[in-house]
Amino acid sequence: MEMTCTAFQGMRKIGAGSPAEVALAVKHARDSGEAILVFDNATGRQIEFDLRGSDAEIVARLEQSEPRRPGRPKLGVTAREVTLLPRHWDWLAAQPGGASVTLRKLVDAARNDTGGRERKRQAQEAADRFMMVMAGNQPHYEEAARALYAGDYHSFTDLTEGWPQEVRDHARHLSEPAFGWPDTSDA
Repeated sequence: MEMTCTAFQGMRKIGAGSPAEVALAVKHARDSGEAILVFDNATGRQIEFDLRGSDAEIVARLEQSEPRRPGRPKLGVTAREVTLLPRHWDWLAAQPGGASVTLRKLVDAARNDTGGRERKRQAQEAADRFMMVMAGNQPHYEEAARALYAGDYHSFTDLTEGWPQEVRDHARHLSEPAFGWPDTSDA
């Protein structure tokens, strides 16, 4: 899944999408002097861009920031190191399809077992990080954070209703998987 992010200037959303799209929106909006904050939609963490140079140079830098790794990138396969004990390697080697196939199946099974809980936790943390920065001084922030972690959608929406519209809407968007809705972090 490709990274998406959202930028705010004050309480106003000025860009959302790929890092390149948002970096260019930030570059063109930064002359007003008001602080601009950019958030990774998947984690809620703040990120920064190197905005030196032309638009083409900025985009090229962002595209190059993804290091090329061994594997089959067009298929999404990335080669990384795995350290196991000899008995683990022996067991993997005896499995149909070999070590890579078996490891992928084990990881998929584990993700399916805990996938919903993990998506919920990640959405709660991402929404909470964003809310802490952008809405920490808004009315009912602490109660909204408690409602988010309690899974109480109705209280969460009621408590965030008085927040600036674009901040409120983004917090609600980030929190959707926490309330059991599909992950839509690409917006």
